[in-house]
Amino acid sequence: MTTAREEILGRIRASLSIAPVEVQPVVRDYDAELELPDAERIDLLVERLEDYRARVRRATTDTAAAEVAAALAETGARRVGVPAGLDPALLAGFDGEVQVDGPEIPAASLDRLDAIVTGAAVACATTGTIMLDGSPDQGRRALTLVPDVHVCVVRDEQVVVDMPAAIRRLVPERPITMIAGPSATSDIELQRVEGVHGPRTLIVIVVTDIPASDRG
Repeated sequence: MTTAREEILGRIRASLSIAPVEVQPVVRDYDAELELPDAERIDLLVERLEDYRARVRRATTDTAAAEVAAALAETGARRVGVPAGLDPALLAGFDGEVQVDGPEIPAASLDRLDAIVTGAAVACATTGTIMLDGSPDQGRRALTLVPDVHVCVVRDEQVVVDMPAAIRRLVPERPITMIAGPSATSDIELQRVEGVHGPRTLIVIVVTDIPASDRG
């Protein structure tokens, strides 16, 4: 007696033997990287992030630490977690407690942090998406999902215009996390609830040394 599964698979095999599957090449005409002037590329990212209710602060290399400190002060954060590879200079203006994260720290204890500060792997301007890949300046996924506030530092050279360009910069084998604004969902009555799957507050520090004259 054959099972339903065996019968279904048998029919599939019989069909394939009659009409062998020929793999057709995938047309990649769409796969072209868009280009924008530097200022427009950064402005577009900022616009999209704000559309997704992220808080955005612009900074230069010289003012990045001050903006990180201001962002943390804005949320009242006093205990901040950071990945081991984050540039310590970014916390130079913060006078609270800094906890360097590591695999030995239980994920449950991360909930006691007021905020975290990380870097980013790449950001896509057209979609307002920030991508993390677990690199030393971004840390493990738990660090970016458990605490309630995420301050993410994105540098201008990490900002690309479109998704094909962003994907090319990623290593598929790494743990990729894509962020588009604060974590949010809607209930059956379409009431928006933030902070369900990750940080309730996302603050992005966009660091760029593009001259002010070029930014209009």
